[in-house]
Amino acid sequence: MLPKDPLIIAVDFDGTIVEDAYPKIGNAKLFAFETLEQLQKDGHRLILWTYRHGERLTEAVEFCRKNGIEFYAVNKNYPEEKFVGKVSRKINADLFIDDRNIGGMLGWGEIYKLISGKPTSTLKKKKKSIWPF
Repeated sequence: MLPKDPLIIAVDFDGTIVEDAYPKIGNAKLFAFETLEQLQKDGHRLILWTYRHGERLTEAVEFCRKNGIEFYAVNKNYPEEKFVGKVSRKINADLFIDDRNIGGMLGWGEIYKLISGKPTSTLKKKKKSIWPF
């Protein structure tokens, strides 16, 4: 069981939040944005941690913003951090959500259930959602 304190969660983009179609942006994965929104409401800090950079990164951040997700930080530990190339870009996070996990990507409902310890029925349904809970 995970701690009840807020977590710092690093989240990949391609293949995790959206279907992998790099360099394009794929379709949103089922329940990704609903789950990310609920994790933020639960007090967790979300960091977008992705291979994307430059214009492709800007497109991904804007896509997430249009879908209701503003990240605490993007490809850094905290918003004010400046990458100077002399330190590792490894993110200091409690959890990483990535499609490249050993065993593959869990469904977003299962991810929420594991992190929160709550049933997925607590997730707020969006209009036109096919969320089964």
